[in-house]
Amino acid sequence: MQSTTRQVLRAAYRQAPTVRRTLQQRFNSTATEAPKKTYSKWKAIKNVTKIGTVGFIGFTFYNMYEHSHPVMNPIPADSSKKTIVILGSGWASTSFLKSIDTELYNVVVVSPRNYFLFTPLLPSTTVGTIDHRSLVEPIRFITRHKPNEVKVYEAECTEIDSDKKIITIVDNSEVKGDRATSTIPYDYLVVGVGAQSQTFGIKGVEEYGCFLKEVWDAQKIRTKLMDCIETAAFPGQAPEEIERLLHMVVVGGGPTGIEYAAELHDFLAEDLSAWYPELVGKIKITLIEAMPNVLPAFSKQLIDYTESTFKEQHISLHTKTMVKEVKEKEIIVQGPSGEKEAMPYGLLVWATGNTTRPLIRNLMAQHPETQNIRRGLAVDDWLRMAGANDIYALGDATATKYAPTAQVAAQQGKYLARVFAQLHATEQYENELENAATAEEKAKKARKLQKAQDIKPFHYSHQGSLCYIGSDKAIADVPFGPGNVAAGGVATYAFWRSAYISNLFSARNRWLVITDWTKKTFWGRDISRE
Repeated sequence: MQSTTRQVLRAAYRQAPTVRRTLQQRFNSTATEAPKKTYSKWKAIKNVTKIGTVGFIGFTFYNMYEHSHPVMNPIPADSSKKTIVILGSGWASTSFLKSIDTELYNVVVVSPRNYFLFTPLLPSTTVGTIDHRSLVEPIRFITRHKPNEVKVYEAECTEIDSDKKIITIVDNSEVKGDRATSTIPYDYLVVGVGAQSQTFGIKGVEEYGCFLKEVWDAQKIRTKLMDCIETAAFPGQAPEEIERLLHMVVVGGGPTGIEYAAELHDFLAEDLSAWYPELVGKIKITLIEAMPNVLPAFSKQLIDYTESTFKEQHISLHTKTMVKEVKEKEIIVQGPSGEKEAMPYGLLVWATGNTTRPLIRNLMAQHPETQNIRRGLAVDDWLRMAGANDIYALGDATATKYAPTAQVAAQQGKYLARVFAQLHATEQYENELENAATAEEKAKKARKLQKAQDIKPFHYSHQGSLCYIGSDKAIADVPFGPGNVAAGGVATYAFWRSAYISNLFSARNRWLVITDWTKKTFWGRDISRE
């Protein structure tokens, strides 16, 4: 027993240095190890914010550099390539121009204006919330960044000869040279001239009403608005005349009419009340709509929300009311009861539907068998004009199953650019198939040709509808899953702003619009008459 105990003690004694070293190493390792850091959400957010800020600034400076450095020596037009002539510089035409591959075609742009206009924010320019320069993108800012030369002519197309494949253009500027008319041949014609405001043949609308489709329309409205206010403030003005001058009437309950009425309300409530205290409470806004309710494209919930918001803002809504005649100082309306009433006004903004332009009507008259829809050009599912294989039409110039919105036109432009890429590939593979030497090579080219010829029809993807309704509130009807999400309020207004900012065509426009909104927040709107 004693012998066994002595053996165990001897073994423990021999192992003691090893155990001591192991324990010492573990102790030293534990002592030198840094304490584990706990995860901090705040630090993670700060790091992500820093990285995002640096990336945003870098991307912005890159866009600024790219924007100010166009292609100095673009490849000139090649006579061996086919020529695409684009009519117009609206949503459809500009979207097509940005997407078309100029290495495949010679491209020519003809438009009465040399810029693209971001129309959804146009109502904001009428009251000085946004400067109109912030919403325009010169067409040459787009074409000069293409690798191949794109010719741009500021002119109006007055005639399309679909048999000879020639268009006639006229210089529409106030300053004209020795030659003001010319002709341009084309292989393909893309018609995106848009539409003009519908007056329904009502007497006096064009003479006394203000439309809201172009920059000069917004400038005219702003000038007339300030004229009415300053004239109402003129000394000795009769009370009934002041009431007339300060009555602003908007005809049309679509998004344009609603947003203009909302912007006008904000202008009157936030700015004019401070600078014209003698007129506070005397300014009145009336919106007239022939349909039973405003914003028919939105859900019933959002329509009710808009109408209740307008009621809080003291904007008078007259639904089921039609305008019968427009005079210089009053309009004749017919209400739901059928009785006619004279309504005095100072400013009349006409924001109703669209109708075809004279150029489109003339083109439709050349093809009476296939072009028999009054509201626009009839096109197939590939946006090809019925009755003319080499003419394509898109946007508000067409009569399709889709609503005439900027969203539809922009998607059509991008789609049509892909169609032309496939048309070019089809021609290329057809030539290669004819020149193929072996059966294997022919089979390979035939498969590629079949794939290029498989052009999918246009499919519109609805991304939702937005509308500003005043007092920093907006409504949104956005598709989500099998249904829609309807929202309204201040949070939706933030979404409305971010959506419009993201849809602006360039970083330059985004910065300008953000700057305008910031200036308005700190300094208010400009009340001077330009």
